[in-house]
Amino acid sequence: MDQITLICTAVFAAAVLRGLTGFGFALAAVPALSLFLDPAQAVTIAILLQCMVGLRDLALMRKLVQFRALGLMGAGALIGTPLGIWGLTLLPADVMRLVLAGIVGIGLAALILKTRLPPGPGPAIGAGFASGLFSGLAAMPGPPAIAYFLGTETPAKQTRASLMVFFFLTSLIAMPGLWLTGRLHAETFTQALIAFPALLIGTWAGGRAFEKLGEGGYRTAATALLGVTAAVTATRGLAGLL
Repeated sequence: MDQITLICTAVFAAAVLRGLTGFGFALAAVPALSLFLDPAQAVTIAILLQCMVGLRDLALMRKLVQFRALGLMGAGALIGTPLGIWGLTLLPADVMRLVLAGIVGIGLAALILKTRLPPGPGPAIGAGFASGLFSGLAAMPGPPAIAYFLGTETPAKQTRASLMVFFFLTSLIAMPGLWLTGRLHAETFTQALIAFPALLIGTWAGGRAFEKLGEGGYRTAATALLGVTAAVTATRGLAGLL
């Protein structure tokens, strides 16, 4: 199986989870792509794809999006993202895989513990900062954002829509940093462009499955996704270091 086929397969599988949960794409795509690509390249492809699909998500889901929360989270992400991109340039590939596993594990713990957050702008800004840090480091802004929306008991439909649009915002914020650090080049952009139809088809398939989930089913699917992703990524990183 050639590299382009592997990329499209990984993107499609991750996109199904994205359509199902609203946050599954980078959590699944980056670890999967990093099995046969450099992790930094996998991060860049994921960010490019989320930028490509973001305007479509905003147009389709604008009535469900929690824009006030996203504004506060976006402000935090503006600070955290450059720090994450700086870390991306320093970490070796296998250490990066362990970092990815740790990031996914944070999201898993938040779901299991059903974290409750106090009212006010502070938690939203803090979640945005952490999401920006994780976005720049691993194209994975999901775990802190997921913890925030579940902690404020936002309904599943609004959580899913808000997460999709938030990831578009964090991807846009990350683009200048990727360019400045030399991560954006013709080969990576071409790979993302070729995989884009797989992202659209997978998101549509996952959205059909989401329609059949209730609130409890949504939480269960999210928990299972994070657990599997963390285990696979940690195993790959440890194998490389040992």
